[in-house]
Amino acid sequence: RIRGGGSKDFYGRLEDGGAALAVAGHRGVVRYEPKELVVTARAGTPLDELEAALAAAGQMLPFEPPHFAPGATLGGIVACGLSGPARPYRGAVRDYVLGLRLINGRGESLHFGGEVMKNVAGYDISRLMTGALGTLGVILEVSLKVLPGPQRELTLVQERDQAEAIEQMNRLAGRPLPLSAAAHRDRTLYLRLSGTASAVQAAAVTLGGETLDQGDGFWRGLREHTDAFFAGAGPLWRLSLPSAHPPLELPGRQLVDWGGAQRWLRSDQSPAALRRLLGQAAGHATLFRGGDRSGEVFQPLSPALQAIHRRLKQAFDPKGILNPGRLYPEL
Repeated sequence: RIRGGGSKDFYGRLEDGGAALAVAGHRGVVRYEPKELVVTARAGTPLDELEAALAAAGQMLPFEPPHFAPGATLGGIVACGLSGPARPYRGAVRDYVLGLRLINGRGESLHFGGEVMKNVAGYDISRLMTGALGTLGVILEVSLKVLPGPQRELTLVQERDQAEAIEQMNRLAGRPLPLSAAAHRDRTLYLRLSGTASAVQAAAVTLGGETLDQGDGFWRGLREHTDAFFAGAGPLWRLSLPSAHPPLELPGRQLVDWGGAQRWLRSDQSPAALRRLLGQAAGHATLFRGGDRSGEVFQPLSPALQAIHRRLKQAFDPKGILNPGRLYPEL
């Protein structure tokens, strides 16, 4: 049971036993070249520490990784493959992973990728490890592309129902605007603009709406799940849908994120019924928190995809000793 800071212990299935392997002590920034927009750090490096080092040079992790708790580590974010509100506009974790080092289930130390965007030699194993929940290897070190932080950010709010908000978010996504986040909750559409001061101001005038004084706090609450919507111990479902899909008629409360592509649902709806409905909408559902974590937490795989996953597991971890059952029961 690979464990960094423990901030993502809730994520994934309940593991089938195994001794804990603490990796948080393997920490520290190895190389950071602000002019090259590349940072390499050990997997146990706290996110707070890494983000502070980047901020001191006016740079950031573009995918806005959620911490969820103190002690969150770089390795945990890569292993879980989690991104924040900017994901549709700047890209996901995997889009910024340039290379990594790991130990596989055979005890071999392996290095994949590099520290440049154009490294294309061999298989793209670095990105394969992103979101694998440690089932293929123990991540030791990660190289990431970083970006300059925006000169200014501003959040606009507009009163709209969910259908209107989804239509507006998708219409704006196709326009040359400095949009970096879009979400809808309780008949309110939230739009974040990020970039140069002049570009943000011009876009704000074009879009209209009220300026949210505590915009940073809203997006932080959405990213870290400290917003009131996420409070409570009931099941929290993460729904992935085509961004322009109309509102889903489901029991419970919903919050629309990622410009419509990610929707959060607080509901006791049965997993089978929910996934059947999402399948009809060309989407899928993940039990993100709470509920029964001994069953299928992630969207069940088709037979063909399941066979690929098994072959990958056999290649990297033939004895099945790394986070057994954390991703799928058979892995």
